[in-house]
Order: sequence, then C-alpha cells, then structure tokens
Amino acid sequence: MAKQLIYSVYFILPVLLLWNARPAGRGQWNDSLSLEQTKAFQGFLAICIMLHHIGQKTCASWLFPKSRIVPGLEFFVPIGYVMVAFFVFFNGYGAYKSFHTKKDYLNGFVKKRILPIVLALYSTTLIYFIARLLVGEKMDLNGALLYLSSIKLCNPYTWYVIVLPFFYLAFYLAFKFIKKDGLAVAVVAAFVIGYMLVGTTIDHNDYLIRGEWWWNCVHLFPVGILFAKYEDKIVPHLRKYFWVYVIVAVLALYPLYILSVNAQDVFSYYGENWGAPDTVLRRRITLLTQVLVTLDFVFAAILLGMKVKIGNKFLKFMGTITLEFYLIHGLFVELCDHTFDGGVKSPFPIKNVFLYVLVVFALGVPSAILLKKLHGLILGKGKSGKNGKSVQKAA
Repeated sequence: MAKQLIYSVYFILPVLLLWNARPAGRGQWNDSLSLEQTKAFQGFLAICIMLHHIGQKTCASWLFPKSRIVPGLEFFVPIGYVMVAFFVFFNGYGAYKSFHTKKDYLNGFVKKRILPIVLALYSTTLIYFIARLLVGEKMDLNGALLYLSSIKLCNPYTWYVIVLPFFYLAFYLAFKFIKKDGLAVAVVAAFVIGYMLVGTTIDHNDYLIRGEWWWNCVHLFPVGILFAKYEDKIVPHLRKYFWVYVIVAVLALYPLYILSVNAQDVFSYYGENWGAPDTVLRRRITLLTQVLVTLDFVFAAILLGMKVKIGNKFLKFMGTITLEFYLIHGLFVELCDHTFDGGVKSPFPIKNVFLYVLVVFALGVPSAILLKKLHGLILGKGKSGKNGKSVQKAA
C-alpha cells in the first residue's frame, strides 16, 4: 500500500495548479503573459521538473538492474524538456518586452541578467563539489578542476543555466549594436539555431552539450522574442479565434508527443553507438518532432491561461524561487538515490518513491530560500537606502 502512495501526485498536482484559479467570464480575458501568471505556472512546473528527475532515478526504462525500477512517475520521465520549454520561451519574451518598455534596459544588462545566473551556477557547483567529496567520490586535481569549472557537470542538472547566459549575451550584443529591430531579432534567432545545429553534431559525452536535452527546447527563446515583437497583432487574433486555436492546440498535444516518441524510437539520438553514417540527420529529424511538441505545449498553456487565471499563495511562493529550487533540489535527488550521479553509493537511499519525493521537496525548498538570500547578499540586493527603507535592485 505504501508503494501506491506515489500515485497521489496525480491528484495533488491538479489541486495545486487549480486551487484559487479563477475563470474569466464570457467576453473577458485574462493576461496569460503577465509576470504574475507566468511565475505561478513556472512555480508549478518546477515541482513537475523535480518529479521528472526523481522519475529518472526510479522508473526510467534504462535503469539497471531492472529490479531497481519502482513504478509511479513514468509520466514525468520523458517530458522534462517540454516543461523547460515554457521557461525558455519567457526568457526570450521577457528580455524583448523589457528592452522596449524599460528605459536604458541594456545598461547594466550583464550584471542584472547574466551575473545572477552565473552566480547561481557556481554557488551550487561548489555545494555539489563538497557533497561529492563527503560521499567519498575520488578525483584527481584535473577532475576537481573540471568539476569546479563546470566543464564537467558537478551539478548534473545545470545545462539550462550554462546555456541561458550565452543566449542573453547574444540578445544583449544584437540589440546594443544593431539598430534595426527586425535584424537584431534575426541575429538572435540565427545564433540559437546555429547552436542547435552544432549540438546535433556532438555525440553524447561527459562534458558540455552532453546530449539532446541541451538543445531540444531552446528554440523557444527566439520564439518568445518573436511573440513579444508581434504580440499586439497575435493576441487579438487569438482572442478572435480562441476556441478554434485552443481546441486544436490541446487535442494536438498528445499526438505530437507520440510522434516525437516514435521518431526517437525509429531514428534515435544515439546513432554514435552503432556507427550510423547518418547520425546527425537522425538527430535533426527527431529534433524536428520535439520542436513541434514543445511549441504546442507552450501555445496551449498561453491559450488556456487567457481564460483561466491561476495563482495561489503556494504557487506565488514557488514562483519566487524557481531558479534556486531547480538548481539545488537535484542534490537531494542524488543523495537519496542508489548512487550519487551514477558514481559512488549514495548515503541516504530511499526506496519508497513517495517518501523520496517528500524528502527532496522538504529539503529543496528551504535550501532554495537560503540560496536566494545568499545570492541577494552577494549581488547587493535589498540594501537599505538613505531613508532606511529597503531598496531592491532591478532583477
């Protein structure tokens, strides 16, 4: 009976998402692109990503021996990139909107946008490094330097915060030095597409651009920019034909997902394992199907948000710590697994998956809060002004 408790997450998650949700009346619309709405949904997705990572440790098909597999979270195992796509879309959307609505937005852009992400990467890298030493992982000086530099991922869940600063940097350089808005957008899009094309040529490895999850949802960054650029035309059009778009988007989601799964089964990303001469082509065909499913997921989420406003105290809170929770919860995923990142034996393995989830969440949330406070202190946020009131620097 205790093993079956994990299935309760499929009841708990809808409750968390829809608690205090408010549908818009007939002829009324909710702003699904507002910061409040998107942060709430990102807070929800952060929990789903945690379940994705735990699912990979407990019921993924590639686990060996098969006796290790404990069912319950199979739904979450293959969809991590789909959920991250929502974050990437709003990274691009938010950057473009801020550029056009905030005066001198690019002044101090590196400090405001890029430095906090880099700080979060290396602060958590140091924490994971200490954890690896404490659990008994052996490493020489070269191995330690690879970990501390994040050339080899000390924190195995950091690909997103390694890639994102480069996209932001491309955005900064394009919009700072190119005066034509459309051309600047095209340059950023070309940079991201170029990154994806390069990524498909790299075999799976232990270092940077390790596999398909490094590039199979990043196209949403320029898509977010394009949406923001043409939002004044797109949103009225979506409202006019809302029911057509929402029905098609929702009904297409599962078939597109199955298409992507079948494409991966048929073509595979792992052609290097058997020396397939067309490995890169296989990856790009599979990537194309995943581009479709991620686009549809984000599109469906935006459409549904236009008629249903989500948001409660819990989601609002989780939306404030998504970056920190994303980076630190994996430490407890590894400490409670059979092995720490596939290496030495983990000190606190938990066989009951529901208890595993509870422990990771219960330790991940306060750790994320502490990390956020630490990062705020380092970056000088929340310092007192002359009038004694707290002054929060722009994020």
